[in-house]
Amino acid sequence: MINAKFHGYLDILTVIFFALAPTFFELSETGATLSYALAGIHLAMSLLTDFPMGPIKVIPIKVHGFIELLVGILLASGPWIVDDLFSGVGTIVFSIAGGMILVIWLLTEYADMVEELT
Repeated sequence: MINAKFHGYLDILTVIFFALAPTFFELSETGATLSYALAGIHLAMSLLTDFPMGPIKVIPIKVHGFIELLVGILLASGPWIVDDLFSGVGTIVFSIAGGMILVIWLLTEYADMVEELT
């Protein structure tokens, strides 16, 4: 299981991944825009979440987890459903990123985090 502090480090890696993905994977303009938006949104959410990595503790950790679940599902399946928004490698990149977010979500026990933080 992933604890709150380690989850925060994984969030930082996620932000870095989305910020660098357009360069490393030569994403389409739409894919690059989505990737940069995801980097910014994930950074903001991590900074605002009530866990060790969040300096401004506004978002409850369970809400953070729910948002990550939704993003993981949408990223893992979205490129296959809305194919014309993504090009070649973008489909794979976003699907794998969504899958990884879902794995992290599955390995994180958000209820235990609440107890750990209180």
